[in-house]
Amino acid sequence: MVKERVEKVLDYIATCSPGQDEFYQAAREVLESIEPLLKAESKYLDNNILERIVVPERTIIFRVNWVDDSGVVQTNLGYRVQFNSAIGPYKGGLRFHPTVNLGTVKFLGFEQIFKNSLTGLQIGGAKGGSNFDPKGKSDNEVMRFCQSFMSELYKYIGKNRDVPAGDIGVGHREIGYLFGQYKKLTGEFEGALTGKGINWGGSLARKQATGYGSVYFAENHLTVYNKDLKDKICVVSGSGNVATYTIEKLINLGAKPVACSDSKGTIYHKSGIDIASLKAVKEIGRESLKAYAKIHPDCEYIDVAHYPKDAHAIWHIPCDIAFPSATQNELTLVDAKALVKNGCILVNEGANMPTTPDAIDYLQANGVLFSPGKAANAGGVATSQLEMSQNASMTQWNFEEVDIKLRQIMKNIFKKAHDTAKEFEHDGNLIVGANIAGFRKVADSMIDEGSI
Repeated sequence: MVKERVEKVLDYIATCSPGQDEFYQAAREVLESIEPLLKAESKYLDNNILERIVVPERTIIFRVNWVDDSGVVQTNLGYRVQFNSAIGPYKGGLRFHPTVNLGTVKFLGFEQIFKNSLTGLQIGGAKGGSNFDPKGKSDNEVMRFCQSFMSELYKYIGKNRDVPAGDIGVGHREIGYLFGQYKKLTGEFEGALTGKGINWGGSLARKQATGYGSVYFAENHLTVYNKDLKDKICVVSGSGNVATYTIEKLINLGAKPVACSDSKGTIYHKSGIDIASLKAVKEIGRESLKAYAKIHPDCEYIDVAHYPKDAHAIWHIPCDIAFPSATQNELTLVDAKALVKNGCILVNEGANMPTTPDAIDYLQANGVLFSPGKAANAGGVATSQLEMSQNASMTQWNFEEVDIKLRQIMKNIFKKAHDTAKEFEHDGNLIVGANIAGFRKVADSMIDEGSI
């Protein structure tokens, strides 16, 4: 009965959302992993929660026209998928990247529902973005694009309605331009965006939060098995905010990160990544990791072309812990086999759905601990909500206050996922634990609020 109902809902998604493979993948993972809960409590099927939760409350698609530095009008697509507001105002990032499409945004928004639920904070799930690529654009071009994008988006957001944040391609610069346009259009200086500058409503530790939170989650996961981070060899995919601050926190806690990556290649610095050089190259210079390798002659640079499409150099470097922290489906079955062969003990997801389903199955079958992204990656959105709280009270907490709160939130998320997995006789399976815990809170709220 339960399995048939789940398959019926998945068939419905496949029929009404053709070509949205990532959304379908995310929905399948969640719905199949919550089957123990559905068997134990019939109210979720009786109230058609599955059918309701896979459909966004609102999907907004709009045209974004902007003028480049040559005076030519360019056109991009903008998206905001407001997926679920049962437990609070919509919350989720904006992604600016040429690969962004409706299926990508729906998958990210769907994941955000349960991630936000796990934080214990009152925030619903949403996601948005555009197929605009900020790379190679001048500051003025980025500003004009952001102003045009916000000229449409502002109608649908607000501090108690929907509070976007940054994601891939949307950093401090983009949030500044977006917020400036929102303020101009509404006449309101309010917390309608998070990831703002410290001088104008931002939160200390927000930039570090996703990376730090990922490491805090890994620390809690290892503790259950009487292990710790000290002296562990780590590899971290990506080199943006999440990866950079994952590396920084790993160093702070005594681990040894030796590799990271970008879209062009991977660096393998066996003696340990120098965080100051990494920040100089990526945050200040906005250069490729080749520049890091030039600074450190003992560092090996591996061009992305040296590996086939279904393999990624970062996961073939010997390590104790792997932190996939870049993008979806970046760790494949081929990569998983390399990690197992090299003795990896934990894969801790710092990105949204970065591990393919067959890779997850292989890792778990071979005894590798697995921390799913909707739990391990929740530090960023948790700290975004802390920024919302500071905005509402017109105060600003110091870095240590925010970091202490973040560390406790990640500890609570781990405990919730771990205890829920044990409750449903899937001890150690944090995918089951995180999905059931996140789903249950949202679904119960939907039932309480009626058929809305």
